[in-house]
Amino acid sequence: MKKIKVEHEVRDLTRAEEGEKRIEWAAKFMPVLARIRERFQKEKPLKGVRMSCCLHVTVETANLMRTLKAGGAEVRLCASNPLSTQDDVAAALVKKDGIAVFAINGIDRQGYYRHIEQALAHKPHITTDDGADLVSTLHKKGGELLAGVIGGTEETTTGVIRLRSMERDGVLAYPIIAVNDSLTKYMFDNRYGTGQSTLDGILRATNILFAGATVVVSGYGWCGRGLAARARGMGAEVIVTEVNPVRALEARMDGHRVMRLIDAAPIGDVFVTLTGNINVVDREHILKMKDGAIICNSGHFDVEINRQALTAISKRHRQLRKNCVEYHLINGRRVILLAEGRLVNLAAAEGHPAMVMDLSFANQALAAEYIYQNRGRLEPRVYKLPEEIDQMIARLKLTTMGIRIDRMTPEQKRYISSWQEGT
Repeated sequence: MKKIKVEHEVRDLTRAEEGEKRIEWAAKFMPVLARIRERFQKEKPLKGVRMSCCLHVTVETANLMRTLKAGGAEVRLCASNPLSTQDDVAAALVKKDGIAVFAINGIDRQGYYRHIEQALAHKPHITTDDGADLVSTLHKKGGELLAGVIGGTEETTTGVIRLRSMERDGVLAYPIIAVNDSLTKYMFDNRYGTGQSTLDGILRATNILFAGATVVVSGYGWCGRGLAARARGMGAEVIVTEVNPVRALEARMDGHRVMRLIDAAPIGDVFVTLTGNINVVDREHILKMKDGAIICNSGHFDVEINRQALTAISKRHRQLRKNCVEYHLINGRRVILLAEGRLVNLAAAEGHPAMVMDLSFANQALAAEYIYQNRGRLEPRVYKLPEEIDQMIARLKLTTMGIRIDRMTPEQKRYISSWQEGT
């Protein structure tokens, strides 16, 4: 393997070969991104563009980084979660691709933000974020570093919520494409990706049987919908807790039990939060849980389970197995916290399958191209990726799956766009 000198901070470069094999494996299931990479290699739509990317450092992300680099971008990558980095992948990107990577699995908070600053050090033109930590750090720094940015992209629901808040407050300094709001992202990544990978994380951490268990899903957005459907498919009884009455009604119509979390607490065997909000599982819920209840989070930040309260009402705790800590409560019962309350699908497993991330990262690559093509023409707001790009990605995916669909005839197009035709 050719040695490439590049600024980096990763755990162990000797693991690069291991990471390379896994990146290649994921690439087999990412044909849409491969087609985009082929075009990028020829056209170089991002030539000379400096990009700072804050994403989960996984095999799928590695394929996105290679696509952006093929397009001519100078890329720097840091992790968007301290426990989501795959150290072998980070090593492969540095050693094989010459990409500056700053990511170590298990890094502390200080190191996490140091890595973000290192990813920003080359004064980016475009940012790619997952959760908006990089964007918020960049805005706090301000000055010349911020002034040089022409636009950015955001991967996840939590980040989009933060960015829309920045827009409302009038502090968002540059336009950002909410990749998460693309249909080919949230309807597939959030629903099918989170649904499957969350179950995968719980199973790897615990090896429990879902059949016959009662699973409490807090939050019935697209991630919650996906998890609830897959848990029920494995034989679990699903209880949904919600604060949004429309989503609560939808969950009931989908066949799930719906109730307050305080009422579900004594019933559930497994509790999963997917809300994006703080202290969803709190002291009063934990004290009502049955002995041996399992608690975990699949929302972006580790704030949905009140770990401070959990520690306060515990006499002691011990690690039973990797990503699995048992807390002995003051009431004599025990609860088990998975993956420190962080993203269980990435901390305890490998995150979303590559086949679904193919869609998400196709959106990311084309969003970066769109931002650069429209530099200077977009206001500092949060935008959706144009619908025609969304449709194109879906058609590409269908093509790679060998699926052909109908197209409207000219007559049908005229009819559907007309108001004159009636009964």
